[in-house]
Amino acid sequence: MSTNNTDKDTLGDPSASGQDPAETPQANESFMSHLIELRTRLLHAVGTVVGVFVILFIYPGASVIYDILAAPMLASLPQGTRMIATGVITPFMVPMKVTMMAAFVVSLPVVLYQVWAFVAPGLYRHEQRLALPLIVSSSLLFIGGMAFCYFVVFKSVFTFIASFAPQSITPAPDIEAYLSFVMTMFLAFGVTFEVPVAVVLLVRMGIVTVAKLKEARGYVVVGAFVVAAVVTPPDVVSQFLLAVPLCVLYEIGILVARGVKPRSEDKIDESADK
Repeated sequence: MSTNNTDKDTLGDPSASGQDPAETPQANESFMSHLIELRTRLLHAVGTVVGVFVILFIYPGASVIYDILAAPMLASLPQGTRMIATGVITPFMVPMKVTMMAAFVVSLPVVLYQVWAFVAPGLYRHEQRLALPLIVSSSLLFIGGMAFCYFVVFKSVFTFIASFAPQSITPAPDIEAYLSFVMTMFLAFGVTFEVPVAVVLLVRMGIVTVAKLKEARGYVVVGAFVVAAVVTPPDVVSQFLLAVPLCVLYEIGILVARGVKPRSEDKIDESADK
């Protein structure tokens, strides 16, 4: 009888029979359900971006959206000067790319929500309370960085560059080169404005403390100007307009991080409650 019981236990225990628990039907079913959930979230995110793109393409139209994007550059050029397109299909493709970029920015809150909805079931309740504000703030900060770049930086940078143009030439930027420049600047300022979120996450994960962040202020200032020199055009105005907000946002991140508990402290509080 004992032998039969032992055999039954061995057959019922995957680890005792030499079978990897990760290869059990339950594990495979859980893995497939995660893949299906991931696919669903990706389809929702991509569908939202495509839907917004179609709406923007119909109204106000790709050409109008590009004209809005090009307005800071055109304002700095001599009266009556226009931008040029050197490629055969460039007049069609560049406005389409701009419209897609605008659709992604408009859809960013929905895209980040889909990311949060996929990750949230694996988080503790207190982590879920922190994740949603971080996603919302990340969206607003990234869009805020792009808006600051468009309304403040472009006007100053293009005017500064135009003032150095010799009288013997007529500046006529290529629209594809302009789009590449704009996307680089938008990405640089959008990521820069995420500094407070990065600081809060570092403190939350226990990688650094607020005291350490305060001690690193001098290095951050130097690093901000180095980063600005690398990602912006070689002019003082754009470098200054990127480095200064980076330092200010770093200080804002420190202020917010003061109210955030490291994850290790939460575990201690949970064990104490038990």
